Amino acid sequence: MAQTATAENPLRAYMAVTAAYWAFMLSDGALRMLVLLHFNGLGFSPIQLAYLFLFYEIAGIVTNLSAGWLAARFGLTSTLYAGLVIQIGALAALARLDPTWSVSASVLYVMAVQGASGVAKDLAKMSSKSAVKILAPKGDGSLFKWVAVLTGSKNAVKGFGFFLGAALLALAGFKAAVWGMAFVLAVILVAVVVFMPKGLPTGKKGTKISAIWSKDRRINQLSLARMFLFGARDVWFVVGIPIYFKAIFSDGTPEGARQAFFIVGTFMALWIIGYGFVQGIAPRFLKGAAGDDAAGARMAVKWVGLLTPIPFALAALALMAGAPTLWLTLSLVVGLLLFGFVFAVNSSVHSYLILAFSGEDRVTMDVGFYYMANAAGRLLGTLLSGLSYQVGGLPLCLATAGVMAALSLLSARQLET
Repeated sequence: MAQTATAENPLRAYMAVTAAYWAFMLSDGALRMLVLLHFNGLGFSPIQLAYLFLFYEIAGIVTNLSAGWLAARFGLTSTLYAGLVIQIGALAALARLDPTWSVSASVLYVMAVQGASGVAKDLAKMSSKSAVKILAPKGDGSLFKWVAVLTGSKNAVKGFGFFLGAALLALAGFKAAVWGMAFVLAVILVAVVVFMPKGLPTGKKGTKISAIWSKDRRINQLSLARMFLFGARDVWFVVGIPIYFKAIFSDGTPEGARQAFFIVGTFMALWIIGYGFVQGIAPRFLKGAAGDDAAGARMAVKWVGLLTPIPFALAALALMAGAPTLWLTLSLVVGLLLFGFVFAVNSSVHSYLILAFSGEDRVTMDVGFYYMANAAGRLLGTLLSGLSYQVGGLPLCLATAGVMAALSLLSARQLET
């Protein structure tokens, strides 16, 4: 009997999965920036902008609860391909947005399209992360390295997508940018289907949907810590900081708006790229965590403890400034880059721990449950981003991020008990 690709050439399968994930995340980052900047330019309020991404995050919660079961039932490649196909459909639907529609109709339509994109993203993410657990060599610490490379490179690609989205909006316009991305993603999907080696799990008919709920206390606590960790990032990342920077760099003219698009897109892109780079190299200075679950748990507590004071300090600076100033803007840039470094290390430890805690027989379901919590944190952060910025401006937005980080710290400490 011929061996599977997992036994014969796991590296080739890993590269194919990574290429598919890269293609998806490039379009995901570009789409987020396109939607945010385009609708902000149309005069949408911070809360209305947050609503645009609401179904994206809700879909992530629902999808992750079921995606692990779907992959266990129908196979990892099936859910990976489905994610790419749904994303292409979402892009095509968004291109049909009619500028003559009312604000309410536009918001509802984009919310629905973003919901489909959220389903697509989490199908692709769960499939890719679960494949790493299956493909990585056993017993030599390679799991931490393989998941760090996948996650880090994915975020670097998504960061470039942020820049790409802002650039396409300024140079080609909204509709042309969306159609172009749909076409390129379709070409990549065909290539991945053709070159994907056989051997990844093809599904098991007897898998029950009730099995998605984790009974492992460590996975539940890690999932809770993950939820608050990503809430802490998205509170400032989704609406608050992009809108603050755009208000500073735009003079209200069309040319000024284009310039602001590039500046905001470049900063968000560099932040995500730097975040991905740090994730990729995290195993180099967290060597004690690889192969030692207890050491990994201690690392998770240590790094979220370092993260928590940063947004509180930035909130205090914003409150002291009272209004946008050069020194405040420079302080925010430096502070948020520091936040990104610490956040990336923490996220990398989490990504390793969920695979280390999961058994191969239910890895897709445990990873799906964990990323359901991740999506819940993003949903919470998205809601609080628009609400906190509209109610209390930048100081409240950043302080809320600090509260979320503190809750993540409290949850992570339970991993040590």
